[in-house]
Amino acid sequence: MTAISLRGVRKSFDSLVAVDDVSLDVERGEIFGLLGPNGAGKTTMIRMIMDIIRPDAGRIEIFGQHLTERVKEHIGYLPEERGLYTRQKVLSVLEYFARLKGATRAQARQSALTWMERLGLTEMKDKKVGELSKGNQQKVQLVATLVGDPEILILDEPFTGLDPVNTRMVSTVIREQAAAGKTVLLSTHQMALVETLCERVFMIHRGRRVLYGHLDEIKRRYSDNAVLVRAAVDYRQCPLIARTVPENGTMRVYLNAGVQPRDFLAWLLQAGAEVEAFERATTPLEDIFIKVVQEGGG
Repeated sequence: MTAISLRGVRKSFDSLVAVDDVSLDVERGEIFGLLGPNGAGKTTMIRMIMDIIRPDAGRIEIFGQHLTERVKEHIGYLPEERGLYTRQKVLSVLEYFARLKGATRAQARQSALTWMERLGLTEMKDKKVGELSKGNQQKVQLVATLVGDPEILILDEPFTGLDPVNTRMVSTVIREQAAAGKTVLLSTHQMALVETLCERVFMIHRGRRVLYGHLDEIKRRYSDNAVLVRAAVDYRQCPLIARTVPENGTMRVYLNAGVQPRDFLAWLLQAGAEVEAFERATTPLEDIFIKVVQEGGG
């Protein structure tokens, strides 16, 4: 089932076209990556999905409906510009956000306490938000997104200010939410995390779509015809190889044009090589991101 749908969405600010004819679908239960350089249009897209600003043209639907106040109760939104009540106590703030999503007072308290325990914030429940470290304030902001059990999570740079331990914790929470059937729209500049969390991505640049689809397919499209191999063999004897480069205990083997990895694997086996590792070499998403931005498109 499609959780978030955009069709022909366009938004301009005076002469600046921030989002230009964008269409995409985010399916229920997936972690979907929204990528792009600063100023590309990501935040404008998110604000239109949240109905903070209205598109000039096009259609946006949540679970097949226009975004009403009732539908908003099913969305947890972590904005890029954090906004917490710094003079209020942590527990009170989190209960308030849960009530905004339709929870009863008792449900709000239970949800807040459960998530505070999950993210290691229980001992801080009676502290004022402004007294916390930036990392813990970030976790409180994330809990404010999660309380009330929303069906959709829209997370704009959720890892900002987190150390590696808390980054791993938040990544685990995101995976757990998707496994429970929640939909996660993740916007971040941390490409390594996108690679570990997302199956599909959308990249916007200068307001227009430049990449959209399954991450594995995108990486294959932007990768050289190469494989990573660990095998005891004289690569110089293989007529299928253009060149080889040692890499972290393996050999990156660049194949001649038109040669498929399976052809090279067949040659290895025929040569009697003991193949310990063999996989298609793909280009890191960060390199693809830089390439697309520098070239100005996909």
